[in-house]
Amino acid sequence: LQKGSSPVAPVHIVNEESADKTNLGFIHAFVAAISVIIVSELGDKTFFIAAIMAMRYNRLTVLAGAMLALGLMTCLSVLFGYATTVIPRVYTYYVSTALFAIFGIRMLREGLKMSPDEGQEELEEVQAEIKKKDEELQRTKLLNGPGDVESGPGTTIPQKKWLHFISPIFVQAFTLTFLAEWGDRSQLTTIVLAAREDPYGVAVGGTVGHCLCTGLAVIGGRMIAQKISVRTVTIIGGIVFLAFAFSALFISPDSGF
Repeated sequence: LQKGSSPVAPVHIVNEESADKTNLGFIHAFVAAISVIIVSELGDKTFFIAAIMAMRYNRLTVLAGAMLALGLMTCLSVLFGYATTVIPRVYTYYVSTALFAIFGIRMLREGLKMSPDEGQEELEEVQAEIKKKDEELQRTKLLNGPGDVESGPGTTIPQKKWLHFISPIFVQAFTLTFLAEWGDRSQLTTIVLAAREDPYGVAVGGTVGHCLCTGLAVIGGRMIAQKISVRTVTIIGGIVFLAFAFSALFISPDSGF
């Protein structure tokens, strides 16, 4: 009887330990992703795109377009990062840690060299880009005539139902955000995080972080965009990146999985 009962207890303990490890891995990945995205996105180009477009157009349409682009980009980045897990984890863990250290040092150097009003140049660049897109949209309206979807009355009821979500403004918010995010620091860090952390935690944390930043941009608009010190955010971001790199000295590569 003792022989039959002895293997049961260790199996139960192992299952509990693996469940705890998985939960801790998800939480650690979630916290890492949300904090890294916030310090990367505040005052970033995608932040300004959402802020400026929300002042000109329907906020829900801009938010929906921007969040679809950011959500899609986060999922793609997590998939790219997770694909690297075919390489032994000990290598990807320390390579990603080295990348975090490099990102952190670069952000600190950039932040210390920045002038206090550094973000205004990027704000003006985004304004010029959106103005150009607006002119293209106006030309399209003139070519399509008064029956165009954005021109107000004159469209049929079924078209109006589709218009609110699939409008030129939605497409513009999606396209500008997606292109601005491609190759951006936050995309690269999401890939790096997914290579060393729980991918589900990274995906959820990254999406929530983008929601918070984009929501703040849409609600606050230019006021927040002008008050945010890109220099301060960049310096804080560098410290956060270095903190994650430094934590690798105390965490085993196999922890969290």
